[in-house]
Amino acid sequence: MTTVRLYLLLLVGVLLGLGCGQDRSNYASSSAATTSAPDPGTETAAGPAAPSPNTAPDAPAPNGPRVLVLGNSIAAGLGVSPEEAFPARLQQKIDSLGWGATVQNAGVSGETTAGGLQRVGWLLQDSVDVLVLELGGNDGLRGIDPAVTQANLRGIIDTTLATYPEAHVLLAGMQIPPNLGQAYTRQFRQVYPAVAAAYRRVTLIPFILQDVAGVDSLMQDDGIHPTAAGHRYVARTVWTQLRPLLKQMRAQEPT
Repeated sequence: MTTVRLYLLLLVGVLLGLGCGQDRSNYASSSAATTSAPDPGTETAAGPAAPSPNTAPDAPAPNGPRVLVLGNSIAAGLGVSPEEAFPARLQQKIDSLGWGATVQNAGVSGETTAGGLQRVGWLLQDSVDVLVLELGGNDGLRGIDPAVTQANLRGIIDTTLATYPEAHVLLAGMQIPPNLGQAYTRQFRQVYPAVAAAYRRVTLIPFILQDVAGVDSLMQDDGIHPTAAGHRYVARTVWTQLRPLLKQMRAQEPT
């Protein structure tokens, strides 16, 4: 618990710095990209190489589901290569099963829910079957009114479901330190469950950094962003909810 508190306190300084100089690039700032080893969590032998997670695929699999990851520096994979970020790990898991789904990483470092709401319409030009919504942490660190964060998250979800009524949303929660006061921290913590409860097609992931935050071997030196190993855990957390959705979609495909 002490280690997690330390992580949350470190989260304030670093992510506030990131938010002040928002990087609109879809690529993480990292050392030269290297080819990563297959995720030991994949269920069968690795399939074909995954497409870049940070750009729209040139040729999506015919009739295959599209998974859109809309997030901040965690989704963007700040500090690791694009192939090591959790969206790319999700693609690797999908490919290892031979499932024809495509993951697009629309993570941007420093992004807020307001920024996500501005971008989502453009991102929905291509079909979306599952939206992984990983935003809100920067809102909390900036002290934005939780009611505003909640309204923005609902705006993103409403826009997505209005465009694609059969889509599913995985809402990834974040935690913030108590330095803005216990009342604010409590209100922020209630945002994600309240949003998820308002929709039949939204599933809550309570904490995107579950089993990662505060673990030195899984976090970079800044104490904020996951290492490549940490992204494997993040991918596993998201995959727990994503896999059943994709499996259900496969079962509904015409034979």
